Formats: sequence, C-alpha cells, structure tokens
Amino acid sequence: MKHSSMLTIASLLSILFFTLHVADDIRRGMEPGTLTNITAIPIFVFWLYGTLVLAERRSGYIITLLGGLFALVVPLAHLRGRGVGITSRLAYSSGHFFFVWVLFAIGVTGLFSAILAARGLWSLPWRRGVSKT
Repeated sequence: MKHSSMLTIASLLSILFFTLHVADDIRRGMEPGTLTNITAIPIFVFWLYGTLVLAERRSGYIITLLGGLFALVVPLAHLRGRGVGITSRLAYSSGHFFFVWVLFAIGVTGLFSAILAARGLWSLPWRRGVSKT
C-alpha cells in the first residue's frame, strides 16, 4: 500500500475515533457539553483539511503529525493515575468497554499517523526548486 494512502486512512480513523471520544465524554458528563465544545469543530476541520487537501505536502505532513501527537495524548490523559480502572466511576457505567477501546484506537492510529507523517516529512527534499549554479 502506498505510504500516503496509509497516512490518509490512519489520520481519518484518528479523527473519527477522536470525535466518538469527545461525544462519549459529553454523554458521560466528563465534558460539560456546552458551546465551548464547538471549538473542537474547527480543529477537526483543520486536521481533515491537512489530511485530505494538503496530502503529500510539507504543511499536510506537519498538520497530520501534530494531529497524531494530539490524538496520542488522549489515552495518556485518561489512563494516568486512577484512570479508567476498577476504582473509577467509569468502571461501573455502561459502555465502559467501548470507551476504553476508543482510547486505545485513538492512541494506535494517532501514533501510527505521527510516525507516517514524520517519515513523509523526512523524505521530502529540504529545498524545492533551488539550484546552485
């Protein structure tokens, strides 16, 4: 499979899992569900634009790299300390498996996207169209 295709798929999956996670956080009361959550929409649109429109460009790789790293932070934030284990109130709520599965899916696809984006950035020429004569 082509490198850019894998990056696009992984980044799109990260965006999908991230939106599912934000919706689940609001449903469980972990996020307030107010108008401040609307700020996530431009962030996801910017990430989507970098993934689809700016694919194989330096700016697209940078956006997907940052998005992948941002996605990797989500499981780290939720699983630190008491996390989502048996001592948390989340353990006794319905949908606990889905919540934890989405955390891992976000982490895997985010890290994979970040690796592919870094690899893509590394393979780009540092200067385009500049020749010394």
